[in-house]
Formats: sequence, structure tokens, C-alpha cells
Amino acid sequence: AVRGLLLDVSGVLYDSGGDGGVPIAGSVEAVRRIKASGLKLRFCTNETQATREKFVKKLQGMGFDISVAEVTAPAPAACRILKERSLRPHLLVHNDLVPEFAEIDKANPNCVVIGDAAENFTYANLNEAFRVLIGMEKPVLISLGRGRYYKETDGLKLDVGAYMKALEYACDVQAEVVGKPAKMFFESALAEMGVPPQQAIMIGDDIVNDVGGAQRCGMRALQVRTGKYRPCDENHPDVKPDAYVNNLAEAVDIILQQL
Repeated sequence: AVRGLLLDVSGVLYDSGGDGGVPIAGSVEAVRRIKASGLKLRFCTNETQATREKFVKKLQGMGFDISVAEVTAPAPAACRILKERSLRPHLLVHNDLVPEFAEIDKANPNCVVIGDAAENFTYANLNEAFRVLIGMEKPVLISLGRGRYYKETDGLKLDVGAYMKALEYACDVQAEVVGKPAKMFFESALAEMGVPPQQAIMIGDDIVNDVGGAQRCGMRALQVRTGKYRPCDENHPDVKPDAYVNNLAEAVDIILQQL
């Protein structure tokens, strides 16, 4: 029995872009149908280029029925970790994400937090983060995801994982990943829905972080052929989705037929 759905956002609901992005055909109506069905729903995103409030407002402007309370995202989870462990971060993140860390002490940093900083991924900024880490006796690197790339309307873009790996290599440190595919991230979303993993399905466009991460948590997972999907994903050596679907609308058709 299916009681809850977890939806990736970028590449499943919409394709992002410099102009804000565009909805993927059928996705607005698909979200509406999920909510009308009575299934529990969480939007699980590794989006770290904006606060949840700004991100949700953009999606609402595209016609999506979505609220901030329905979004599981890395930055709030990272803030909880920072507070629990009395960590003071040096931030290498997008300017629009900085307000998420407004209540966090950032004086005299004793860790580095890295997100999808986009144009802020300059040599100078990466080198500054490197110097903070290399100067610590026990470096702490927290990454808001480990995606390799994502899709915008003008093509594929390098994601935070590439820059995280550079800092790991330079500082001989293992990053702590807060977003997908971390098990804790999916468990948090499931807990917020009140649904056990065996009664939930994840729908995403990332074969490793969405599909693989959800399956390791005990969920079933579908991969859409939108967003960052590439045909070679269907021959992935390690991750085999429970099904491939052309888009979110098709996935919803299949799931609702089985209720």
C-alpha cells in the first residue's frame, strides 16, 4: 500500500533557469491530483540557491500548490546540526541562501558549510574555504548535497558535489552530506509525513541521489525521464529504479490507479 509520496523538485516539477524556470508539462496538475487523492506529500529538494520562502514563492507563481511547511530542504537541517554541535560556519553558499543562517553564530569559524554557490564558486572563494579547513586540527566540512550536475533551461550545470570533492581532496577530509542522498534527509521527510518507508515512493530525476538514496532508506523509487535524466542512467551499474516513467504526470497516473 502507498500512503505517501516524496517528490524531487528541480527536474521533476520544473526546469530551473536564469529567468526563474518553466514547469514541466503536466506537473502542476499532477501535484493537484496527488493532493486530491489524500496521499501524504513532501517536496524533497537539494535546492540551495534560495531560502525555502523564496523558492516556494517562485513555484507558487508557476501554479504549483505548495507551501513552505511541505518542503524538506538541506539548509534548515544544517542549521539544526550547527546549533546542536556548537559549530560556527564559514559559508560558501549562494547569496540568496545566506538568510537561512541568520540565527547562526558565524564568528571565528570552526567548520565550513558548502552549498550550490553558482557564481560564488570562484577560485578566491574556494581557496578561502580551503584555508579555513586546512587551518583546523580536525576539519569539519558540511555539504548541502553532493549532486554532480543539474539541468537548467540553457543546459547542464555543475552542482555542489564537484566543489565538495575538491575541498575533500585538498584537505584530506570527508564531508558530512546533509541533503540527498543522506539517509537522515529521507528519514526526516518520512517522519514529517508520518509514513514508514515501505509505504512511500520517491519520484526523482537523479539516479543516484534521488533513486538510490531513497531505496537505501527502504522506499520504492521511480525515475522520471525529465530534468537531468540521461539514457545512460538506464544502464547504471549500481542503482535500478523500481520503474522508469516519462514524467511526473505518468507516475501519478500509475500510482493512483493502484490505490
